[in-house]
Amino acid sequence: MNFVRDEVTVSVPASSANLGPGFDAIGVALEMRDEVTVRATTGKTRVTVEGEGAGEVPTDDSNMVVEALRAGLDAVGASQIGIEMRCVNRVPHGRGLGSSSAAIVSGLATASALLEPGALTRDEIFEIAAHMEGHPDNAAPAVYGGAALGWIEPADPLTGAPAQAFARSFEVSQDVRVTVLIPEFEFSTSKARAMLPDAVPHRDAAFNAGRAALLPIALSQHPSLLYYATEDRLHQEYRRAGMPSTLDLIDRLRAEKLPAAVSGAGPTVIVFAHLNAAKRQEIAREGWKPLELPVATQGIIVKE
Repeated sequence: MNFVRDEVTVSVPASSANLGPGFDAIGVALEMRDEVTVRATTGKTRVTVEGEGAGEVPTDDSNMVVEALRAGLDAVGASQIGIEMRCVNRVPHGRGLGSSSAAIVSGLATASALLEPGALTRDEIFEIAAHMEGHPDNAAPAVYGGAALGWIEPADPLTGAPAQAFARSFEVSQDVRVTVLIPEFEFSTSKARAMLPDAVPHRDAAFNAGRAALLPIALSQHPSLLYYATEDRLHQEYRRAGMPSTLDLIDRLRAEKLPAAVSGAGPTVIVFAHLNAAKRQEIAREGWKPLELPVATQGIIVKE
C-alpha cells in the first residue's frame, strides 16, 4: 500500500445525534469543524492541540486522532509512520456534539488522504469509525454530511459473518434551522448511558418507533412536523437526574412549541428553529451559549 503524500489537512464537522427519538441511529452534521494536519515523519509522534482540549488531551500515540489514523493504516495493511500532527479543535468536548466521532473520523480521513486513492474509502472510514464508537449515529453524518440514519448489523454466529455498520444519508430541507444551546458543564456519554434502564414499557417503545420513523421525513420534507418528530420517551427523561438544567430547558422550549431535544448524550440542547435575539439573550443569561449553525452538507473535507 503506497503513500502518495507526506502532509495532509482534513476537516470534519460536529454532529448532533438522537435528535429526540432516533436513539443511536439518527444524526445530523453541523457546520462547526475540527481541523487536523498530519505530516509523515520517521520520528516519534508529536501532537499539538489548539482550542478545545488543549492541555488536557494526550499529545502522544494515545491521542484519539492518532489512534484512529493508525487503525486506518492497519485496516488496509499500510506501514505505520512517524506522525507530526496539529489539531485545531472547535467542537466542544463532553457536550453531546460528536467530538469523539470528529476525532476518530479525522484520524481515519488523514490516513486515507496520505494513501493512494481508493485505498481507504469513505464507506470503510465509516465502518471503522462506527465500530470504534460502538454506534453509528455520529459517525455517519461526520463522514457523509447532511443527516444520516445508521445501524450496526450484529455478527452472525451461524455463518461467522462479522458485525457490519450501515448508513444512508439524506438531505435536510433548506427550511430547517438549527440552534444549539451549549452549557458550561460537561456530561460524559458513559455516565449518560449508565442511567438508562434495561427495559422500557412497550407503549413507550411503540411511541418512539413512530416518532423515529417520522424524523427523517420531517427533516427532509416537512419541517413543520419537527415538533412532533423530536418527542422522545426512550432515553431523555431517564437522564434528567444527571443533567436537570438541560431537561428543564427542553421542557420550557417545548412548552412554547419549539422542537427541542437533547443533543447526543447531552448536555447541549438542540432546537430546530431560529431563536430571536430576546430569546437568545434570555437563555444566555442562564449560562448557555446559543449558536445557530448551518447543517454541514459535506462531511469529510480534504484540503488540497
